[in-house]
Amino acid sequence: MSVKILADSACDLPLSFFNDNGVTLFPLKVHLNDSEYDDLITIEPKQVYDAIRKGQMPKTSQVSPLLFEETFTKMAEQNEDGIYIAFSSELSGTYQTAVMILEQVKEKYPDFNLTIIDSKAASLGYGLIVKAAVKKLEFGASKEEVQKDVEFRCQHLESLFTVNDLEYLAKGGRVSKASAFLGGLLNIKPLLHVEEGKLVPIEKLRGKKKLLRRIIELMKERGTSFENQIVGISHADDEETALEMKSLILDELNVKEVYITSIGSAIGSHTGPGTIAIFFQNRI
Repeated sequence: MSVKILADSACDLPLSFFNDNGVTLFPLKVHLNDSEYDDLITIEPKQVYDAIRKGQMPKTSQVSPLLFEETFTKMAEQNEDGIYIAFSSELSGTYQTAVMILEQVKEKYPDFNLTIIDSKAASLGYGLIVKAAVKKLEFGASKEEVQKDVEFRCQHLESLFTVNDLEYLAKGGRVSKASAFLGGLLNIKPLLHVEEGKLVPIEKLRGKKKLLRRIIELMKERGTSFENQIVGISHADDEETALEMKSLILDELNVKEVYITSIGSAIGSHTGPGTIAIFFQNRI
């Protein structure tokens, strides 16, 4: 029996990844200039960042419940098993909606074997978990083995990131304990991480160079077995800093691979341009 992997666009993997690997995509919605777009499909991240730079505030909404219902019903009718790895429930209502729709579909198809996992992650950290699940299936793992691996990776994911302006996250209610970090001085960079799926500030640093060095220090403190893992870097229209970070990581840590992607339109609507995020495992 084949097993399908399902994910939403908040994993910030390119559309080609979904198409090439047969992964079902659930796009989040992006609202900009009185129009609604499907993240990753009908809007480019650059459109969002340019709009923010002009003072506009894009909004986002969760995956369409109807899309969940149609997809789950079709899978149930075709007797397909699946694992839906979902965007952090602390940052979106998408996970809760999917669970609710699955319960409804199972009333009609009680044998439908779909597992929904709350990744408690976002952006490429979430994306790396999806990539690992696809790879595990390719190597012939069972649904139970893939599920166990996904749950382990979700529990041991480390996410470190910085934003140019915390105001975007605060306005969207996406960051906790942020009040002390707002309204900083020029060239003060906030460093944040993820705790139980929530975005939490760690400290402020002056200047990009100090910030990047501090990220390397924290990676050394929190990470393990870098030679066996892929480190992810996602950026919001700042490839230059992402490449700088990659170079530092390759110099300082014996990593297997560094994978870079752009932060997508849905996540980018809340972080704003200039965000850099680094993802790695503290146990593998």
